Parts: sequence; C-alpha cells; structure tokens
Amino acid sequence: MPPAPGRPRRPERTGWAAAYRAPAWLPGGNAQTIWAAKVARRFDGVAPPRWKRERWNTPDGDFVDVDHLDDAGRRKPGPPPHHLVLFHGLEGSSASAYAHGFAAVARERGWAFSVPHFRGCSGEPNLLPRAYHSGDFEEVGWMLARLRAQHGAPLLAVGISLGGNALLRWAQEAGASAAAVAGAVAAVSSPVDLTAAGEAIGRGFNRLVYSRMFLATMKPKALAKLAQHPKLFDEARLRAARSLAEFDNVFTAPLHGFRDTADYWARASAKPHLAALRVPALLLNARNDPFVPAASLPREVPRRADGTRAPVALWQPDHGGHVGFPSGPFPTHLRAMPAAVCRWLAAPQVA
Repeated sequence: MPPAPGRPRRPERTGWAAAYRAPAWLPGGNAQTIWAAKVARRFDGVAPPRWKRERWNTPDGDFVDVDHLDDAGRRKPGPPPHHLVLFHGLEGSSASAYAHGFAAVARERGWAFSVPHFRGCSGEPNLLPRAYHSGDFEEVGWMLARLRAQHGAPLLAVGISLGGNALLRWAQEAGASAAAVAGAVAAVSSPVDLTAAGEAIGRGFNRLVYSRMFLATMKPKALAKLAQHPKLFDEARLRAARSLAEFDNVFTAPLHGFRDTADYWARASAKPHLAALRVPALLLNARNDPFVPAASLPREVPRRADGTRAPVALWQPDHGGHVGFPSGPFPTHLRAMPAAVCRWLAAPQVA
C-alpha cells in the first residue's frame, strides 16, 4: 500500500533498526533522549574507559586534542583488527555518554578507539578566531588522514549528531579517495538537513530545554574567544541570542566563512550530497528524534546520475530519541546501539 498523501515514505526496515524496541516504561523521544544522556548506564558492568591524550598542532597554527582508549583489552598479540574513530556531537567530548558506550564495545572487540575533539571541546580554548561547525569536513579529513598514517590501515569512523553530518560531508567531498582512509562510515542521529533540524530545535519544548542547554556552554566559549580576539563579533547580539539560529548568525557562520545562518545550514547539510558517497555509509536516525524531524530524513537510497545507487544504508527505527536508543531492563544501558553500529561498520550491508 502506498503511503498516505503528505506522509513521508520510510525506507524498508532491516537488521537492527527493524528489531529495536525502546523500553516500554520510557516512551517518547524526549524521555529516550534525556534518559540516555543523563541516567542510563554507560558501561553495563565494565570499567569506564581510560584515555591517553595526544595533542596535535594543526596546519594553521592551532591545536586539537585526541583521546585514545588506553589499554583496549586486546587478548591477542599484534595490531588490533580495526581502529574506530568517533567524532562527537555539538558540545560533546570523550566524556559524553555515547563515547563511553562505543569505547566499551571497542574494548570488547579488541579494537583501537580514538575520539578527536573539535576545536575548543577538549576542556581548553583553542587559539585561533574560529571554533567548529556541522560542515567542518576539511578538519575531519585532516584528522582522519593523520590517524590513518599513524595506524597504517583504513579506519572505521562514526559521527554523532553534528559530528556525523561533518563526517558525511568529508566522505562526500573526498569521493572515491575516501576508501583509502576509511573502510566505512556511520552517522548517528545526524541532522543531515540542518535547516529542518535548526528550525525544530528552535521551537517550543526544544527551545526551552535543548537550545538552552547547548547555549549554556556555547556562549561562554564564544565570549572567551572574544576576549582572545577583541571585536571578533558583536557581544551584545551574542548575549541576546536565545536560539541556535541566532547564535550561528552572530558567531558560527561568520567565523567559518558563511554569509549567515541560512547560508551555513544550506551549504553544510549532507542530505543534498548523499549520491556523492563512494564509501559504505550508515545513516541511523530515530523517527521520534525531538529535533531531527522524520520528514527531513532521506526517504530512499540516493541514485547517481548513471542510475546506480550510492552505498548507503538507512536505518530509521520508530523510537530511540536523539542519540538515545536505550535498551535492556531497568535502569537500561547504552550498549545496543554502539554494538549494532560497530557490527555494521565491520561488515557493511548496503543497498
């Protein structure tokens, strides 16, 4: 039966996305989002990750910090079978719940695991009059290339929310050359249509809760950047910003070469360029994500101009929230989603 008029068609459900069920006592996208970030068990009985930090000087005279999983628990001698790289989301870090979830799965599998921090997200302000953004594909590419050179084998890469969109943009821009760096990529709860997501997070409950939460750390960082570089932007306008759109208009867009928020969101979105992907890519989005609207998600695997399909898998379960996907009995844990994504990355199945 065809979808009802005006109702977005969804991809055929396969694999883990078809089987995933949120706990019955945790209904709704907001509950699943907040519980996963603030309450759910991260490790499910295993020790929290230990990180070994490495500082890299960037080509433009700045720095980034990269946290590597220290003692990945490999039982066999020799190099790990895979090296997993995680790009965090907006205002995230290696301390984020999802980073701990992926670290636990990597440890179990004997994989190497690294979390590169976007500029200003490792706990210390970066130096230059810039930060990071959703389309920061050149930064992602530089980080991946350095990790690839260090470890001598193609990587597996996952990006969370903002980090997933930036990772996809790198793979799109890199085209066929991406395969020499990463064997497969995955984007989890990523706003591949930044305009739709930006408008959604700027309304109602989302504006009161999520926008306010993000701005609580983004504004102080921006003001610290202004102290480093006086007259970089209009301080009064930034202090008055009450939404991510207003913040991006004052800070993110102009500092990173965009005309304004609308230009930034349009040019940085990964959705219009999915057909350019040449490396296997997984897009995992819950359809009840509070600020990535289901109607904005890709409805089918994109086709190229020659009619062939891009190597893309679309997982769109009904539930899970934003980077949530809690599972198991009360009080739930965060292992199911990272484990499923890692299984896919190790043996990608695409259309």
